[in-house]
Amino acid sequence: PKLGLHQNKRLETEVYTTVIDSWYMPVDVVWFKKDLRARDHAPLVSASLSGRPVICLFVLEPERLELVDTDPIHIQWELDCATELSTTLRDSGADLHFAVGDAVSILEELNRSHGIERLLSHEETGNSWSFERDRRVLKWSIDKGIEWLEWPHNGVVRRLKSRDDWKRHRDKRMREALSDPPFFANSIPFNGPIPSLGEFGFHPRELLMRPEPGESAAIRKLHSFLNQRGREYRWAISSPTLSVDHGSGLSPYFSSGSLSMKRAVQETSSRIEWIRENRSMVNGPGDWIKSLSSFRKRLAWRCHFIQKMEMEPNLDMVAQNPAIDMNLERELDNARFDRWRMGNTGWPFLDACMRQLRSTGWINFRMRAMIMSAASYNLWLPWKDTGNYLARQFLDYEPGIHWSQIGMQSGTTGINTIRAYSMTKQGRDQDPEGEYIRKWVPELSMVPTKFIHEPWRMPEPLQRDLSCIIGKSYPSPILDEVESRKSGVSRSYAARRGEEARAISKRVLQLHGSRSKPRRRGRGDSNGVQKKLF
Repeated sequence: PKLGLHQNKRLETEVYTTVIDSWYMPVDVVWFKKDLRARDHAPLVSASLSGRPVICLFVLEPERLELVDTDPIHIQWELDCATELSTTLRDSGADLHFAVGDAVSILEELNRSHGIERLLSHEETGNSWSFERDRRVLKWSIDKGIEWLEWPHNGVVRRLKSRDDWKRHRDKRMREALSDPPFFANSIPFNGPIPSLGEFGFHPRELLMRPEPGESAAIRKLHSFLNQRGREYRWAISSPTLSVDHGSGLSPYFSSGSLSMKRAVQETSSRIEWIRENRSMVNGPGDWIKSLSSFRKRLAWRCHFIQKMEMEPNLDMVAQNPAIDMNLERELDNARFDRWRMGNTGWPFLDACMRQLRSTGWINFRMRAMIMSAASYNLWLPWKDTGNYLARQFLDYEPGIHWSQIGMQSGTTGINTIRAYSMTKQGRDQDPEGEYIRKWVPELSMVPTKFIHEPWRMPEPLQRDLSCIIGKSYPSPILDEVESRKSGVSRSYAARRGEEARAISKRVLQLHGSRSKPRRRGRGDSNGVQKKLF
């Protein structure tokens, strides 16, 4: 602006200096998305070495709250992790800038006020919405002549030409050096407020046993697993009760990026080697090695499934095998859907799992598969409706894993075994005394163990004595579990028939199939998958 000679000379000097600084000292912007940590953060390290002023940026995007797979608990968790990150960055000489709005608009505003030389971030493998958001940011950065540098995230390989090379790339990345938070000598300060979801009329549901947010909490959780809690991991993870204590508990931190995958892999490997070299100093060294080795394999499988979303960013919208999905002809039955989501199906173990999930935002992997199996095969509900509901329940919602698993468990990939779980069998295996059921389904708290998994078999006089009338105090089974499961499996295999479905399945296998050597299987169907009831 033209100040004129008659105006205040001091003001003129300040404005002139600001213009010169903006013109000759453009900034680096480190955009934090699903990488809310200061350690093992290559964009942050690059910014610290550039010599330019740095803006560390976290954007709360209200548009996400309108998405069918997003719940306020997700945004609140990320916001809490970002708040913890701001403390770590401040100790390193940097400020985390909190902004609310569309990412392109926020970046445009920063570019006008400071001038952006480089935009630095990790790659993000999210849902269809985040994919399109990043495409808009890329177009904006090209139009503005701003260099956007993206570093790989976890074990996902962008622009991978063949799955044959994936494991080599992933394992090499997991061996890269770990890094501490860098130090910043020139950072743009932030004096604004940290946003609140309440400002937008959203109030996340309160979760029982919600984990402590942030990077420091994630590292403490990792160390407690590797040193105290993990010995029974291999045997405990199938149980919805034992997995709470002996599972890693790291999935919410992975989903927010508060813990890097390579740190988890390297520290696990180091712990395994230490135990091997110091067996006499460890209680149950063989158990520890088996459990931690199993955990390390699951970390690799996590990357494997997210890679599918990277290669097909619309898996939350389109089934991997659309021909099979169309042949299934599933339609939303609102009455069945409501009873399933509320945990009122009349199948006690499933209902307990659904209620735990809604209350805590977490449940172990096997129960997630069983929940989806019941929805897909017993209740014949469409995968997209049930998948979106479950996405909103999981605090650790990771789109790449979630939608890959939804496809597998709903039978819409064409390359995976149809896993139709017997809920009664799972209940008896994982909760033989019914304690888990009684905790989450208090209507059945007085039911004897003999009937806890099938309370509808209680004699009517006993129901009256216990004040637990099936069909009134607790619902009768929504369907016959055995017959509905058999029917669902039969219809699912029938949907795989036909040239188009088989041709697409071959393409899916080539694009996404694991390159690990398959285990020997029994006699299977025409697609080489074995029918298996759990």
